[in-house]
Amino acid sequence: MRSTTTPRTTALRRRQLLTLAAAGVLAAPGIGRAQSSDRPVRFVLPVSAGSGVDTIVRACAPALALQLRHPVVVENQPGAGGITGTATLVKAAPDGFTLSVVSNNHVIFPSVYKSLPFDPIADITPITVLGSTPLAVVVNPHKLPVKTVPELIALLKANPGKYNYGSAGNGTILHLAAAMFLEEAGVTAQHVPYKGTGPLVADLLGGQVDMGVIAVPAIQAHLQSRGLVAVGVGTAARSPVLPDLPTVAEQGLPGYVVEGWFGVIGPARLPAANVQQIHQAFVAAMATPEVRDAMLKQGNAINPTGPEAAAAFFRAEKEKYARIVKAAGVQAT
Repeated sequence: MRSTTTPRTTALRRRQLLTLAAAGVLAAPGIGRAQSSDRPVRFVLPVSAGSGVDTIVRACAPALALQLRHPVVVENQPGAGGITGTATLVKAAPDGFTLSVVSNNHVIFPSVYKSLPFDPIADITPITVLGSTPLAVVVNPHKLPVKTVPELIALLKANPGKYNYGSAGNGTILHLAAAMFLEEAGVTAQHVPYKGTGPLVADLLGGQVDMGVIAVPAIQAHLQSRGLVAVGVGTAARSPVLPDLPTVAEQGLPGYVVEGWFGVIGPARLPAANVQQIHQAFVAAMATPEVRDAMLKQGNAINPTGPEAAAAFFRAEKEKYARIVKAAGVQAT
């Protein structure tokens, strides 16, 4: 077979390698020339396939693999709202080849569960907080024929305890966000926890679940097909990806503002050189046109922090959610 390599592609590849070398990607210990380029970087995600975090990681995986010069493998390990996958991550060798992307759930769990198999601060190495994602209050239109937050509240008030809401598991951000909505609205609904967003969305579409608060990237296609209907978005301002959807706050619940975030972590004691290398790789991958466009289409706001800022953010969010969980009365069952 004739080679398709041309002087132009060879020059392009040389420039890419020079760029990677300048960024430290080729020289850092753990993921570099000293290691076989065939060894994959494993992302253990504590979420189901199709969740907001999962769609984000899979969208940037090709660009990230180019930056790291190693294959990127995504491994979903949902369960216990995300505890199962993170428990695997914290036991991995701190060599940069096992990483994870986590959401608000990571710092909520200490306030919900009496015990955890890991410390969400001490047992991980924060690398970067990549950005945020909008959460929307959504309903199955056949079970709840409503289109606005006031209509939803009126229906729930007229039928106390009749309807249910699903979440990605006890104590997850989707559980907490829905509980906060019900508390703000002064209504009730039965909680149905799932082992991840994927199964939740499937049953919401099928009518086994009436409503929920879900990350927009995980339901965007179903909103377009009208399989699900979003009545309000939880962000402080309207989401660019759903500009015609009013916020929950502007529909009569001014105190309701909640959104998801996603951050990259490794096991504790990950060497500083690896941390900086992985951080730089994510910054570069997120800046590529393909990934940037994918993030915009999903409604995600991307603004990667540095490792130190990520560590401070994790600590502050843990304290914030401790107060929210106590006020909302959310407990694992």
